[in-house]
Amino acid sequence: MPAVIWLEPIEGTPALSFPSHGHYILLQKKRTFIPHLQVIPAGSVVEFPNEDPFFHNVFSLFDGKRFNLGLYEAGSSKSVTFSRVGVSYIFCNIHPEMSAVVIAVSSPLYAMADTNDSVLIRGIPPGDYKIHVWIEGVPQSFLEGLSTPVRFSDQAVDLGALKAPIAGVRTMPHTNMYGQMYAPDDQSPYLP
Repeated sequence: MPAVIWLEPIEGTPALSFPSHGHYILLQKKRTFIPHLQVIPAGSVVEFPNEDPFFHNVFSLFDGKRFNLGLYEAGSSKSVTFSRVGVSYIFCNIHPEMSAVVIAVSSPLYAMADTNDSVLIRGIPPGDYKIHVWIEGVPQSFLEGLSTPVRFSDQAVDLGALKAPIAGVRTMPHTNMYGQMYAPDDQSPYLP
């Protein structure tokens, strides 16, 4: 299950900066976004190249970054600057099975869960932080309840296990960018 934890420095703890904002790619191929999950520094650009032999229309209507790239053809690419911190759920307005997540963070103190659902953040300077958690399929209201202040010292800290209601949740149901259900595949003029 995709999950990310990141630390936000609070009162009196110096903020760490990323070496650079960077340029990221969220490839569209075989009606899939690759990779499905990206964590980027806020202010970074994400490129959305279309390597499928048909049109895509990438959009996000969520709090992280709201955008609509419009319809664009095979072999072309568009980009978005994720200028502020937040979670953006990305979809294609033509292909309902396509989804991705971009999490823009303000601190390099983050980690994605490994195959054992473990998260390890190294090199945390001593200080006070707010810990943030994102787990795919878990309601945002529950995730906000997991955000809590934490103090780190010079010694290793084990925060233990986090329990979240994830049983059976794999994809977030969504509507198209107009708030309507997707047309059946056989009715879309843009599908091969």
